[in-house]
Amino acid sequence: MKNQSNNADLKTALSHAANLLGTNPVLAQEQAEEILKVVADSPSAKHILCAALRLQGNTAKGLATIEPIAKKFDSDANILHEYALCLGAAGKGDQAVEVLHKVLQLEPGHAAAWRSLGDQLSARGDAVGSEDAYDKHLAAITRHPELIEAANHLRKRQYPKAERLTRDVLKKDPVDVIAIRMLAAIGMEVGQVDDAINLLERCLELAPEFHLARQNYALALSRRQRFDEALAEIERLLVAEPNNPNYRLLKGSNLVRKGDHGPALQLYEAFLSEYPKQSGAHMNYGHTLKTVGRLDDSIAAYRTAIQLRPQTGEAYWSLANLKTCRFTDDDIADMQAQIDEEKGDPDDQSHLLFALGKAMEDREEFDQSFDYYQRGNAMRSIRHRHNAKANVFDTVRQIKTLNAEFFSARQGWGSKAPDPIFIVGLPRAGSTLLEQILASHSQVEGTAELPDIIAISRRLGKKSRKNPASDYPEILTTLCDEQARELGDAYIESTRIVRHGPPFFIDKMPNNFKHIGLIHMILPNAKIIDARRHPMSGGFSCFKQLFAHGQTFTYNLTDLGHYYRDYVTLMDHWDEVLPGRVHRVQYEDMVSDTENQIRQLLDYCDLPFEDQCLRFYETERAIRTPSSEQVRQPVYKEGLAQWRNFEVHLEPLKKALGPLLERYPID
Repeated sequence: MKNQSNNADLKTALSHAANLLGTNPVLAQEQAEEILKVVADSPSAKHILCAALRLQGNTAKGLATIEPIAKKFDSDANILHEYALCLGAAGKGDQAVEVLHKVLQLEPGHAAAWRSLGDQLSARGDAVGSEDAYDKHLAAITRHPELIEAANHLRKRQYPKAERLTRDVLKKDPVDVIAIRMLAAIGMEVGQVDDAINLLERCLELAPEFHLARQNYALALSRRQRFDEALAEIERLLVAEPNNPNYRLLKGSNLVRKGDHGPALQLYEAFLSEYPKQSGAHMNYGHTLKTVGRLDDSIAAYRTAIQLRPQTGEAYWSLANLKTCRFTDDDIADMQAQIDEEKGDPDDQSHLLFALGKAMEDREEFDQSFDYYQRGNAMRSIRHRHNAKANVFDTVRQIKTLNAEFFSARQGWGSKAPDPIFIVGLPRAGSTLLEQILASHSQVEGTAELPDIIAISRRLGKKSRKNPASDYPEILTTLCDEQARELGDAYIESTRIVRHGPPFFIDKMPNNFKHIGLIHMILPNAKIIDARRHPMSGGFSCFKQLFAHGQTFTYNLTDLGHYYRDYVTLMDHWDEVLPGRVHRVQYEDMVSDTENQIRQLLDYCDLPFEDQCLRFYETERAIRTPSSEQVRQPVYKEGLAQWRNFEVHLEPLKKALGPLLERYPID
């Protein structure tokens, strides 16, 4: 009877210690050590002790604790899984994978081991293997086989099929957190990020320890540039799994996007010392190095990514996108060998085609260059479709709703904050150059392409799948002065995260040209600068630029011409109803008459002239846009006429621009 009582007490103590792992690993360690004083050979207590040490970051001691137990109890799947976690935390990923395979031989339905295997294979750069492991993890945890089929549709980008199956599960099981998370993942893929955030918040209310949902939640917050919130969620994940490779990489990308490049570089360097074969991590490392101006190091990182995974189109395009890198004959041959537009991954293929376009352009083989650019754009447009009619409709709605009478009736409304300087226009029109000039001023801080104004428009419009047209901009007619002021103040507050001291800051989101009416209404003292470039020069520059996201109008010359006309039409409207509100800088004028244009720009911004604005190329700051290396040099004229080399191929652009070319004649 006494032995039964002792066994019951031991079981209770072990259960208590195990429960503490998720909330207080220090106390869990103490409890395990107390148990081992009484039962020195308890494998369960040693298992808990090892996990507690690992969760505190004491990997070496944890590994030393678990290794002899794993050898002694080599048929215990849970002990071996902890051994694999310790190996992974110690940077011994290959050994961790071997042990995880053994775990899964012993227990094929071990869900946690499948997920750990997926994480380790992902860190090694084995995308196919990690994907299969994550599928097995899903199969092990779900009660609804339909979700496995839905996941397969999601991977194939068959979103309607995936959504239908997932919603069918939720109809019969509304609190199934796996289905809720999957519906959120579908929403992320189709651009419904706010809906995904709401779903994931509900998911985490129901299952706070559902780490995959929290990881998705952090990613969704990051998409909305809510970086501090995203990082807080990632830190929660890292408390549970301090060395999880996916969490660490997600943290790195958030640090970069937030502008904390020093900590991000340290994170990537530490990660790559443990996982040197992770092609994607080398690529992210290269992007960060490029942003801070370490050009040679970034090239080396991209080259390493290619060496590890030759079909990595993004690495080749990243080299091309430096604008200063020239490809060798071997580089070109290697890229051409990877081209398979029917069977290759569409993202890899489009990146490779754009990179080849740049390589041929540098060699003045313009016909072949255009062919690659055109094929790359066609490949890109398959997944990133542009709705030209919707753009025309939105332009008409802005002009009709936000007329002179609208603004006259609301004069003096909004927040009085003078802080923001908005730079709007089309991509590749010189906005990064203007930002660099202004950010060289002692009173101005350059930030990034901030999503806050677009986010405000989305919230006001309540855009959703059921209401795809949204109530914006018409909803602006229903707001009062107090609401306009609150919106302006909310913008100032939400952008504080990217500011570090100077009284003025730049918001360089180009698409804000569609929201100048909103900006004027809620921030009447903000400055607005329109960066404009000749439609042939700017249009072709957009066509040969592969944008990471958005800008879907750039993938077709006809769409480009029509979009440029819509843009000019809307900007003409703002000039008519808000005369003098927008300061326009023509890129060609900035190139030919730099000092005078800079002085006019500073005058408009009510900034005193400072010499360093003329020497903007000497200003050291992080720059993330494609023009990063160009604005680290003095203004040069060579790029103005590059489109002439391709003129024979640009008739669709000329035709679409139509009468606009009378306003911007071709010399």
